[in-house]
Amino acid sequence: MSPTRRTVLATGLAGLGGCLGTASESQADCPLSVDTTARHRLGFVGDVMLGRGVDARWDDRVPTGVWGDVTERLRALDGLFLNLECCVSARGQRHPGRGYYFRAGPAWAVPALTGVGTSWAGLANNHLLDFGPVALADTLDHLADGEIPTAGAGPTRQAAFEPALVTVGDLEVAVVALTDQAPLYAARANSPGAAYVPLDPDNPLTRQWVGGALERARETDPDLVVASLHWGPNWDVDPSATQQAFAHWLVDHGVDVVHGHSAHVIQGVEVYRGRPIVYDAGDFVDDYLVKPDLHNDRSLLFELVVDDGTLRVLELVPVEIVDSSVTLADDEAAAWLRDRMRQISAPFDSTFTRAGAGLRLALSC
Repeated sequence: MSPTRRTVLATGLAGLGGCLGTASESQADCPLSVDTTARHRLGFVGDVMLGRGVDARWDDRVPTGVWGDVTERLRALDGLFLNLECCVSARGQRHPGRGYYFRAGPAWAVPALTGVGTSWAGLANNHLLDFGPVALADTLDHLADGEIPTAGAGPTRQAAFEPALVTVGDLEVAVVALTDQAPLYAARANSPGAAYVPLDPDNPLTRQWVGGALERARETDPDLVVASLHWGPNWDVDPSATQQAFAHWLVDHGVDVVHGHSAHVIQGVEVYRGRPIVYDAGDFVDDYLVKPDLHNDRSLLFELVVDDGTLRVLELVPVEIVDSSVTLADDEAAAWLRDRMRQISAPFDSTFTRAGAGLRLALSC
């Protein structure tokens, strides 16, 4: 086990005393002034949908334009982790019976992703097979050519559940990607698809497949383990009791960061045993119609600060989608996001402090 991983475990799973006694205690008592010599900043965002209208807008322009004025902030990260809510291909036939089809041209989409230093793209979602197995195979090939690690989909079920090992600076991060959406897109023993499984800790199939994936992730001796989950119904503003139980189960089984997405809206953030659980990061970029009451065009860039092996703070940067690109939120949208996050995280006793236009959540001391 690496020294970093030993430190993380010592401050989390085995170190529940002192100011890690509860989430609220840790947030209130832990200092935020830390030595930056061994600091890493990892970014997590929700759904990145580069197809349809986004594809039409950016396929013949500067690819990184899709990231707007967030570009330099993303480039400054040590690592960026996202859910890719589309296939990347110029081929394939539409899967019958679907309402929406998302496909991005590889000529611009791959440079867009690499242009902001994407460290990992999650493929466990309900759109990777929109244009069939040919487009899924293309997606894997194009991202591999761009040196972007992936997890969550593959030519077989075993491959879809295989963790990715991502190098971020001198950190080794193992990532498992899972979804409980679109069972028709599930990978089978000998057919391609997504890492589909009911995300319920009481389900024997879940314990078998997810437990096996986590065991293989731990065998790589990583510094951090991330579980990226495309889960739950659209437009739900609160995670279900089952989702909360599964997130806790993951942490209890060695996961350091729970990275949720799929609802198209942000959900609350919980600190459990010193680990951040982002129940839903919302939509980072897309061309979707906006529901005025839910503001699905507003979300957050979640920046996790890992300092000398310790999960230190989670910083939340407000963003919004404007004209098929992402931009830093204006004052009104940022204020709404701060208020909203405090409200929906209150059931988890998560206490935020103001950090510029955004928020900061202490994880440990």
